[in-house]
Amino acid sequence: MRESVDRLFFALANGADKTAVVFEGREWTFAQLDRLSRRYARGLALAGVSAGDRVAVYAETSPEVVVALLGHYRLGALHVPINTRYQGEELSHVLEDSGAKAVLVGAGTEGERVLAEIPQPPALRHRILLGGAGDLAFERLVRTHLPAREADAEPAPKDADTAILLYTSGTTGKSKGVELSFCSIVENTLAVTGLWRFESADRQAIALPLFHVHGLCLGVHGALLHTQTALLFPRFDAERIADAFARDGATVFQGVPTMYVRLLELMAARPEAAQALRRGRLFTAGSAALPADDFVAFEERTGHRILERYGMSETLFTLSNLYEDRRPGTVGLPVPGCEIKIVDDELFVKSNGIMTGYWGKPAETAASFADGWFATGDVARRDADGAVSILGRKSVDVIKSGGFKISAREIEDVLRRHPRVREVAVVGAPDRVWGQRIVAAVVTEGPAPSEEQLIEELSAFCARHLADYKRPRAVRILDELPRNALGKVQKHRILEIIG
Repeated sequence: MRESVDRLFFALANGADKTAVVFEGREWTFAQLDRLSRRYARGLALAGVSAGDRVAVYAETSPEVVVALLGHYRLGALHVPINTRYQGEELSHVLEDSGAKAVLVGAGTEGERVLAEIPQPPALRHRILLGGAGDLAFERLVRTHLPAREADAEPAPKDADTAILLYTSGTTGKSKGVELSFCSIVENTLAVTGLWRFESADRQAIALPLFHVHGLCLGVHGALLHTQTALLFPRFDAERIADAFARDGATVFQGVPTMYVRLLELMAARPEAAQALRRGRLFTAGSAALPADDFVAFEERTGHRILERYGMSETLFTLSNLYEDRRPGTVGLPVPGCEIKIVDDELFVKSNGIMTGYWGKPAETAASFADGWFATGDVARRDADGAVSILGRKSVDVIKSGGFKISAREIEDVLRRHPRVREVAVVGAPDRVWGQRIVAAVVTEGPAPSEEQLIEELSAFCARHLADYKRPRAVRILDELPRNALGKVQKHRILEIIG
């Protein structure tokens, strides 16, 4: 069956001369995305990349990344997006675990430098340079000659085939590859965007990264499925988003709470920014809890009530406030095609966006389900009218900062290798802007330096091993870590100590 696959490519076949993507003053039509993705797929096939192979993308947001996504789909290769802030150890793990045969990376970028410094993964055969030279330069691939019948170049993936292999944030150890099928992505995206009244006339401002389901599925796929114009941004900048509504006709913006803090700061400094945002139709938030005060402040300045929703890589998007009823502090009701239940305060989910499984990990896949229900690890409460509020993570070792889920254990494992660190515990302290900020409580080895000196040393050390958003923002030196009778570190007491 190819109903979902066909729905996905409908816009490419029928959008023709309508603008599909706007990026830094350049425009691509749907017809151009169609033609370039066919050529790119054909070029990869001639280079020996086949259906079922994994192709990683370790490149910043650009229209070329969208072309690559569609090309991988056409070829039947699994699209493996990698967080561009990952450093050597993290990048090596994803490339090796996925068995990626090729990786797309920007020529002359920090990503190319990091990629060059890691050991060559055994399965990796090709490095596709974006903006570079050589036989496998992206620009060369999209000039590949197509056969007289272009369809001959495409193996026609099926709905149940894996479209994306998306790696989790690694909140309980090494990140795992989540297999998402064409059917899951298309059906779930249509269910959510249908609730939100997406239509072809919308112009969606997308500043979310394309290595995360938020920007990749609800953003890019949402725009494709509704033949919308995507105003694509390489990164979030509050002024550029306001300008998109003022000058570029943006109607929809999807963000994380940190972005809304920045937009509120901008509106406080520039009242005309509020007038620009008033022109929009819909503003949504996800990936972390939106503070109720920010919900109210945004409505006061723009007249818009932010629509909050909930999801995760393994289930895609399962809960959403209704278009007609958006309330602060809740993530709403189950999306059509999704079910939830709360057992011992933990949220369990069944979803039309459920993953096929964790890549190469059947035991961990089975352990994440209970009688067909996925255990989210999130603590939730359901109101009398059915609306759900997310109260936090079940595990204290998961930190949510700036929309990212971060493993405290992973940071602790790195910090323990520093010669000054004898013991360490990492916690998430409340922070209005980021949701939580990362704080390391450290028992030092030898004479203790000042906390300022230690944070400088540890930050430089972490920079060689971890993405910047995982690095501690503060360090507290303690004589000893608080522990219970069994010797387990009591992180709630650390939070009390650091205030």
